[in-house]
Amino acid sequence: MPYPRHIILACIALLLFFLLGYVLWSSGLDVKDGRHDIGCNGIWIQHGWLGDDSWFVQNQKEDKISYFRNIAKILELASQLHKHHITDIFPHLCPTLKNGRIPSVDHRQTELFLKKFEGFRVMPWVGGVLNKHVFPGDPKWRRNFRESILDLFRTHPGFRGIHINIEPWPSGNRDLLVLLEEIRRVMPQNKILSIAAFPPPTFWQPTKGTHWDESYFRRIAEHADQMVVMMYDTSIKYRKFYQRLMASWTKEALDWTQGTAVLLGVPSYSDEGVGYHNPDVENLQNALRGIHAGLSRYENIPLNYQGISLYCEWEMDELKWQYLREHFLKP
Repeated sequence: MPYPRHIILACIALLLFFLLGYVLWSSGLDVKDGRHDIGCNGIWIQHGWLGDDSWFVQNQKEDKISYFRNIAKILELASQLHKHHITDIFPHLCPTLKNGRIPSVDHRQTELFLKKFEGFRVMPWVGGVLNKHVFPGDPKWRRNFRESILDLFRTHPGFRGIHINIEPWPSGNRDLLVLLEEIRRVMPQNKILSIAAFPPPTFWQPTKGTHWDESYFRRIAEHADQMVVMMYDTSIKYRKFYQRLMASWTKEALDWTQGTAVLLGVPSYSDEGVGYHNPDVENLQNALRGIHAGLSRYENIPLNYQGISLYCEWEMDELKWQYLREHFLKP
């Protein structure tokens, strides 16, 4: 039986109403005066900047050794990051070996890197995949992991701290909280404990392994000096919905950290063909518009707001750097 004409017209009108509402909806905010840049931003960088020869061999990248162990390239990177108000550097040292030890660095290269990055806060990015590289329920693994962190500090005291990234990290996981508590107890007072934090829950992505509820988020923040919130891989297909989520996450992350420093992680990468990331939606432009909208909800920006952190150095290009300069950085 065909539908009555008035019902069809009503459905068309309703659809047009929602489409018009979406077009007119301003979910983000473009800011060009640099009001949200305080000059203390972060970035995740490649393994090759510190990694030893075995890493290049294992990953069939021997042809890249000369690129990374080139003083001119190190200076070029430092200049680029300084120009873009980046102070916190997270060089990749993942994944952790199954016994809990952090992958080896090239000691000469590391000292050269730290010397040329004087004035920056270099914090190795360590961790790996839960139950593949990371076994927090095993006391021996936890001991080796924290001792490996301390060994890094002893061998290379120029490191300003450690940046822990474990994925997935399910909300409420007690073993990972114990691991963090044990690391906190042995961390030297002058070193920073930085955590790659998961964002609050969202109906866009109901999986518990990639989101922390408020109670757990606050507990992690109690043990950390810095929370770098990974605000991407959301599976969202529409730009304005992603901007709106970024605005909400910005405020929640800052409100839930009880004074712990917060960097808001933004995507600058393009993982094509995966369900959890659409580069046309999750990109620097939409992320920054959402963050600007979230920060603009405050009369005074919270003191624990530190800035943004770019994921990642190896996918930044001049167009992205230019957008960052024009739509986030203080002139």
